[in-house]
Order: sequence, then C-alpha cells, then structure tokens
Amino acid sequence: MGTKHIIVLPYDEGWAQAFENIRAELDTALGGLALSIEHVGSTSVRGLAAKPIIDIDVVIESSAVFGEVKAALAKAGYHHKGDLGITGREAFSYEGKEHLMKHHLYVCPENSAELRRHTAFRDYLRTHPDAVAEYSRIKAEGAKLFPHDIESYIAHKSPFIESIYRKIGLATN
Repeated sequence: MGTKHIIVLPYDEGWAQAFENIRAELDTALGGLALSIEHVGSTSVRGLAAKPIIDIDVVIESSAVFGEVKAALAKAGYHHKGDLGITGREAFSYEGKEHLMKHHLYVCPENSAELRRHTAFRDYLRTHPDAVAEYSRIKAEGAKLFPHDIESYIAHKSPFIESIYRKIGLATN
C-alpha cells in the first residue's frame, strides 16, 4: 500500500462514482455483514484536492463479527494487513481489482474512535468551504515539497488536521 510518488489532484467529480462502484462490490462480498460502508478521506469531500485514492471504512457491529468479515473479504480478493499501528481500524490490501479505482480499505467496529475521527473530520470539511480551500493548499504544497516522502507529507498536513480535531473535540494531543 506504499506511495512511491505523492500526487495531489484537484477534486474530481468521478471520485464519488468510483466509491459507489467499490461500495457495490463490497456490499455483495459482505452479504449484510457491514452496518455501512463509508467514503472517508479527502476524495469524499467535494472540492477538496486529494491523492487519487479512495479511502473506505467498512463499519461492523463489533469485533465479534470481524472473523466473518475477514473471511468474506478474503474471498473477494482482500488480504488482512493488521491494524498498522492504529487501534480500532483493520487494514486490507488487494490484488486483481484493476476494474476499480485504487483504494484503501479499512474495517472498523461502529464504536471505534478511529471511525469517529474519520467521519467527523469528513463531515466538518463538507460543511466548511474555507477549511477545504486551506487543506487543499496545504496538501498541494506538501506534495510539491515532499514528492517522494510520505512521512514528511503527512507531517506537513498534521498541524491542520489536529487543528480541526481540536475544533470538533477529538484532539489527539
């Protein structure tokens, strides 16, 4: 799932449909195991510049059903990668999905703090166009400054993200 070259593009209206295509395939694969399938991350916010990768959170009732979800996703070509150091979010990679836009897939219990952070941040941006403009600027600047260094790119964005988390009562520090 590593990023070799960081590219931030202006918002693309096609990202919403790309999410719907992935969601439909996941819905079929999961057969009712998911409470919802959420489009999160920058591609989910109209007008926001983003790396052209769809971020998806599959919301499940609890970790008690994770085994079934993991098995269903495995049958659909997804491979469990663990929590990658973030509690409350299980990451999956995939192969053979050339018909879908590149995406990051996570599974989160509905009471996950990480899920709450993803959706609250998305929802804040969806209702604050000034924040969208500023975050777009910061992301484009970070991609230009650190085109091959994802850690530095993320560090460049972090003060803005943390400021939003503080505004919505979800500060991590």
